[in-house]
Amino acid sequence: MPDAATRERMSCASLAARERGLLWHPYEALDGPAPYTVAAAQGVTLTLVTPDGERVEAIDGMASWWCAVHGYRNPELDRAAEEQIGDFAHVMFGGLTHRPAVELAELLVEVTPPELQHVFFADSGSVSVEVALKLAVQYQAARGRPQRRRILTVRGGYHGDTTGAMSVCDPEGGMHAEFSGLVAEQLFVAPPPAASSSGEDHEWVGSDEDVARWIADVRATARAHRDELAGVIVEPVLQGAGGMRTYDPRCLRALREIADELDLVLIADEIATGFGRTGRWFACEWAGVVPDVMCVGKALTGGYMTLAAVLVSGSVGTVITASPQRALMHGPTFMANPLACAVALQSVRMLRDTWRRDITRLETAFREILPAAAELDAVEDVRVIGGVGVVEFHRAPDNARLTRAALEHGVWLRPFGRLLYAMPPYICSDDDARRIAHAVVHAARDVTREVGA
Repeated sequence: MPDAATRERMSCASLAARERGLLWHPYEALDGPAPYTVAAAQGVTLTLVTPDGERVEAIDGMASWWCAVHGYRNPELDRAAEEQIGDFAHVMFGGLTHRPAVELAELLVEVTPPELQHVFFADSGSVSVEVALKLAVQYQAARGRPQRRRILTVRGGYHGDTTGAMSVCDPEGGMHAEFSGLVAEQLFVAPPPAASSSGEDHEWVGSDEDVARWIADVRATARAHRDELAGVIVEPVLQGAGGMRTYDPRCLRALREIADELDLVLIADEIATGFGRTGRWFACEWAGVVPDVMCVGKALTGGYMTLAAVLVSGSVGTVITASPQRALMHGPTFMANPLACAVALQSVRMLRDTWRRDITRLETAFREILPAAAELDAVEDVRVIGGVGVVEFHRAPDNARLTRAALEHGVWLRPFGRLLYAMPPYICSDDDARRIAHAVVHAARDVTREVGA
């Protein structure tokens, strides 16, 4: 009779075979590459079975697409979920309320800028962006300007895969060009000039001339289209899935000024950046600005359940509530799911107490170790901000091979395009963080050596 480890491998191999042609994976064809099977997840470690049947333990360098900030099987989050499921797992939010939703909303208002006074719970980050866009349009209608329905945004951005969110993602370099006839035609401007945050003093290094030119161009474009614009949406300081670019905070400050001048709703997509990831509690703090609407998600529940929140300023909420429509016309079935809210409540409490020292630990390792990758001829840039480390290649490498190479060094990474990057769980130890950073460098070196780059 096979031993336990052999039975586990056989079971995982069976799962991989059974799902072939049955399940779509994100951004993959039905007959795409065979996935790795997760046998267990504990702390920062994933126990994987490779497509070849090999059992591998690896540090999760991705925090499950940036959300599992507390790691896996966190005792406090487990307890929050267990206690809530002992009461009730779900009730509709139409006409009803419950303690987890109220307490989470109170906490979110407490830990965000005082101008943000209202909360709408959504199913996911993409849905929170949909709600934010609708808020901007509804705000303008309430102000007697129903023709102002377009959104200004920057190229290189990513805000989700639902229809409205796709409309504000990069229309050419993003993943949605095939759907151009389906989505609304928004107003795009050039991406903000790249800049980097350096060392402990966090001085931003970039081109003053490029920033001034960009601000002037965006201001002129916005003024020219003022009669059709409802709002502005942007990822503060760090563009995520659109390219992992960092840009000068002065650009974000300028967008706040332009929004004020033209009475546009400024939407900050903090889904990936919020709760400390960039080295600030919220990335907007790098620029010292407060948005009218803020979307948060990912770290919100620590990756346990899908939940996002839209935080809205008192001024925007007042205008909409005083309008003939009055209601915000959106209502997901699983809005404010009690299980998700209970876990999120505990997650945010934990983050508030620990995020700064956790992110400092990650950033220190990344800044010390990742620059070694810049010595490779194939590498165009290495950048670090908070708990994010990025290696950008001149041209796209074999990303499947990069993943395998990182696993050979004990780390799970999921590169895309020309980027090999890490956004690990916050709870990584010093040793974990250093192992992740070394794995990034070694994987980049191993793969580029193989192709002679």
